Amino acid sequence: MSDERATRPRPGRVTFIGAGPGAADLLTIRAARAIGAADVVIWAASLVHPDVLEHARPDAEIVDSAKLPMEGVLPYYERALREGLHVVRIHSGDPSLWGAMQEQLERCAELGVATEVVPGVSSFSAVAAIAGRELTVPEVAQSVILTRLGGGKTPMPAGEEVREFARHGTTMALFLSAARSGRLQAELLEGGYPPETPCIVAYRATWPEELVVRCVLADLEATVKEHRLWKHTLVLVGPALAAGGTRSHLYHPGHFHEHRRADRAARRALREAGRA
Repeated sequence: MSDERATRPRPGRVTFIGAGPGAADLLTIRAARAIGAADVVIWAASLVHPDVLEHARPDAEIVDSAKLPMEGVLPYYERALREGLHVVRIHSGDPSLWGAMQEQLERCAELGVATEVVPGVSSFSAVAAIAGRELTVPEVAQSVILTRLGGGKTPMPAGEEVREFARHGTTMALFLSAARSGRLQAELLEGGYPPETPCIVAYRATWPEELVVRCVLADLEATVKEHRLWKHTLVLVGPALAAGGTRSHLYHPGHFHEHRRADRAARRALREAGRA
């Protein structure tokens, strides 16, 4: 019986992995293990740092997808099913954000090949870490909007214009928009952000050539053009990027939960502040 199991073909599978913003040590342990177990590793040299390939087996087949359309990648998914291979597809950042992953999952489902998705660190959280900022500061911003400027290669659905999102006045992370920095600045201002709103412009966050620049919204276009940042650039904007002096209730001595009792005097002060 054991001999029969040993000769039985392995089921093929495809694992989609988020490589994170760049630095190979920001891969999750699960992602590194999947790369190390893969028979075929597909990665885009134009977007993913080559150090992530250090986790691959010496005998793994390495495929650069930078010049391949999806039709050029699908044969590897077909081989996974036919030959019982483990294929790993590495995406930059987190594959759930602008990763063109959904269409690949659908094709894998049509083929009948099993899939798994391993999340990755997104560049917006990496930039916040580099800048030493929390994006959800109490009493300032409690939401983060992830979006991109319309008019690019992929059409934006109606109602998802940057100027409309900007009306919320909270923290925004703008992907894939640096090449049209003038329009980006104009829409953010039209949406209601004051000209002095703080911005962080980050190029290739966590890569050796990383560049992170702070400016105010009125100078966003000039800052992007001064540093010639067209690709691989993320823009954070919002009052939380410079706010301070507030305090979360979560760690306040007047806050209680199932693991901690509230200090009575501190609890009373919180209630009084809430009525103020």
